[in-house]
Amino acid sequence: MTVAQQPEALSFECETGNYHTFCPISCVAWLYQKIEDSFFLVIGTKTCGYFLQNAMGVMIFAEPRYAMAELEEGDISAQLSDYEELKRLCLQIKRDRNPSVIVWIGTCTTEIIKTDLEGLAPKLESEIGIPIVVARANGLDYAFTQGEDTVLAAMANRCPDKAPVAETEKSERNAIAKLLNFGKKKEDVAQDESEYVDHPPLVLFGSLPDPVVTQLTLELKKQGIKVSGWLPAKRFTELPVLEEGYYVAGVNPFLSRTATTLMRRRKCKLIGAPFPIGPDGTRAWIEKICSVFGITPKGLDEREAQIWAGLEDYVKLIRGKSVFFMGDNLLEVSQARFLIRCGMTVHEIGIPYMDKRYQAAELALLEKTCQEMNSPLPRIVEKPDNYNQLQRIYELKPDLVITGMAHANPLEARGINTKWSVEFTFAQIHGFTNARDMLELVTRPLRRNNNLKDLGWDKLVREEAKI
Repeated sequence: MTVAQQPEALSFECETGNYHTFCPISCVAWLYQKIEDSFFLVIGTKTCGYFLQNAMGVMIFAEPRYAMAELEEGDISAQLSDYEELKRLCLQIKRDRNPSVIVWIGTCTTEIIKTDLEGLAPKLESEIGIPIVVARANGLDYAFTQGEDTVLAAMANRCPDKAPVAETEKSERNAIAKLLNFGKKKEDVAQDESEYVDHPPLVLFGSLPDPVVTQLTLELKKQGIKVSGWLPAKRFTELPVLEEGYYVAGVNPFLSRTATTLMRRRKCKLIGAPFPIGPDGTRAWIEKICSVFGITPKGLDEREAQIWAGLEDYVKLIRGKSVFFMGDNLLEVSQARFLIRCGMTVHEIGIPYMDKRYQAAELALLEKTCQEMNSPLPRIVEKPDNYNQLQRIYELKPDLVITGMAHANPLEARGINTKWSVEFTFAQIHGFTNARDMLELVTRPLRRNNNLKDLGWDKLVREEAKI
């Protein structure tokens, strides 16, 4: 009689590398589009301005609602009045744009010279009559996606703590209800409301494009779960109500600071679920929310099977292949778990920062997925040293490396397929229906190489490499 061998546990390592990611002030790029009545004022140096111009150069034809408050030598040496200068800029913003909220984005410089943004904001807010939210989304953080985390944590403190009494206020605030009920008769709306199960209020947090917000809201509606609001909302004036005891659930792995703020400051109850990335993650996310509310999920087996069937043309391209994550946007664990479910082997998950409490459910699902797929558990390396990683990549020879933009071209020059991790940040990858978009990105370099082989270009490249 043989004793069954216990499955090995996930191993965590920590190296001493730098954080090779964008600066978190880049969160302005997607947040100003999400919060339609906002204006973002980045308080930093010319370097911050150059970075934003480059990072957001793709939006040159749009009219972005952000600006730079550039700190000069006089500001840094405390010879000028920060208050008067910020007041001048905010009055100009009010005159030109009249937003519902101005978000001050602190930078490394404001941290180093200890600018008291939190002290200046309330005084100026009362003077100009526009809410000012202070978010220190600076480069001292671990990853660029944590800029959103900082902004949402600051906004969580501005959410109302009492539900509006008047019906007019209630209808104005619940933008999601208006969106879902658009074009419906009153009788149909009443019928829809009766489909919901009686459960405590649920607020979801994480900035997602409106179509994805609608998809996830409808997926929960199918289980009888009503979403009371999203943080952030499309408009600052429609921020969700957060009373003590409300339930909250996150949709992104990099929102640990927001989760902590919601639990400690707003006394909400966090639902620790895997994240809705990939059909497997979306199903686990819905199941966890259902279990908390005592609801038996229905139709998820068929729903997930249907999505996987539609992905087969992409999955067959990567099944049996290997992938290496260098670490960039904090989505790595969720992406790795999904790709392992697709049949890939993940050699290593590099990640700039790991909050094991907030990602506990995702890590458990990763371990379970590896066991079910009979795949080796990947090593998880926090704060990876890129030199050491490159040595491991040369040794392991993965079929694909998902990396930050800085390392993509050097790796491609050495014949290693790469994909920019930043593309997954801006793409729609959440929910059942968007899994296809994620696989479209993952398989693009592999499909490109297959096409080059068909054309005979790979032989030409090898000949040039010899020369």
